Amino acid sequence: MIQPTQYDAVIIGGGPAGSTVGALLAEMGHCVAILEKEKFPRYHIGESLIPFCYFTLDRLGLVDKLNASSFVKKYSVQFVSPDGKLSAPFYFSKHMDHPCSQSWQVVRDEFDQMLLDNAREKKAQVLMETQAISFIEDGERIAGVIARGPDGAERPLHAKMVVDCSGRDIFSIRKYNWRVQDPSLNKMAVWTYYEGAKRDEGIDEGTTTVAYIPQKGWFWYIPLPENMVSVGIVAEPSYLYRDGRDPKKMFEREIANNPWVAEYLAPGKQVGEYKITSDYSYRSKYSARDGLVLCGDAFSFLDPVFSSGVFLALKSGELAADAIHNSLEQNDTRAEQFEDYSEKFRSGIEAMRKLVYAFYAEDFSFKDVLMKYPHHRADLTDCLIGNVDKDFGALFEAVSEFAEVPTPLPHGRPLVAVS
Repeated sequence: MIQPTQYDAVIIGGGPAGSTVGALLAEMGHCVAILEKEKFPRYHIGESLIPFCYFTLDRLGLVDKLNASSFVKKYSVQFVSPDGKLSAPFYFSKHMDHPCSQSWQVVRDEFDQMLLDNAREKKAQVLMETQAISFIEDGERIAGVIARGPDGAERPLHAKMVVDCSGRDIFSIRKYNWRVQDPSLNKMAVWTYYEGAKRDEGIDEGTTTVAYIPQKGWFWYIPLPENMVSVGIVAEPSYLYRDGRDPKKMFEREIANNPWVAEYLAPGKQVGEYKITSDYSYRSKYSARDGLVLCGDAFSFLDPVFSSGVFLALKSGELAADAIHNSLEQNDTRAEQFEDYSEKFRSGIEAMRKLVYAFYAEDFSFKDVLMKYPHHRADLTDCLIGNVDKDFGALFEAVSEFAEVPTPLPHGRPLVAVS
């Protein structure tokens, strides 16, 4: 079948953001192509979904499929102090009586395949093993991409809109040198998997655990299907690299720094590689320019302590799809059309970013804030579960008494041409 070369939208990347944009735009009747450089299924980290992922997944029509899947159901989160003392699980249903109070711990190769198949079922054209090489530029406007297919041949794909959902490949950011590192969140992560490690029973089987280690580092502990657990450490590079750079040695050394982690991993067997990544948190100088909009990690990545990555990808994909639909209906794809999209997306990121900064502040505890200001519990919980379409000013004013709250980053708005 000969593919068209003129599209309403060409989407770079078939992960959660790209699949969401593609599915929704195709459902709205637009001619859409999703370019995915890899062959699915493929491995990806980021397995824990926060409750407000539910609403985009429901709009995509995937909640029933997720409930019928083998993914472990997630009802709560809990925290472990450095001495191994475990908090009571926080059950999302105690805050919100809604189906979103049950989320999932997903295997990303299966989850991302589900999302991409959904876009394909909605008539988005999915071009696998097809990589965007460069933009087609028409003056100041992005008018498509040059794509290289699995046969190595390059061809132009013209589009009214290009949507960069390239994830941490940050296609547009690299092309235009738009990357800005977060001024304080210079963390790194080391992670691996365990088979047969200890897990709780019943409703607590799928609990996400955050276990602290010295100097504001932390382990994630995420139960997955087939008796597997995803386990990783996030900390400052200077802390993790203090005795060398072997990820296996770093990981095994830190297990001893939290008795709960040591106990839960003891019956398990480590499987697969130890993986490592750094330069964690960044944001693009711009969220859009004429004919181009950035979504998900292609626009911004935030430290994953509150499992915000997939949520922000889904949320931005949904917001972008609606904004792109409106721009196409108006036959106006200038950057100005994405100012509202940008403000909503940036506002959600900033709320979560403030919580991340507080989390890493010396001697900070959310418990201390709530002891003094118990009426802020609902706002704090809303922010943690992804209900970010609200004003958190009063909450962060209270938090600022216990930790420095960062000012919003000034960049990340659309690049609007000066007439």
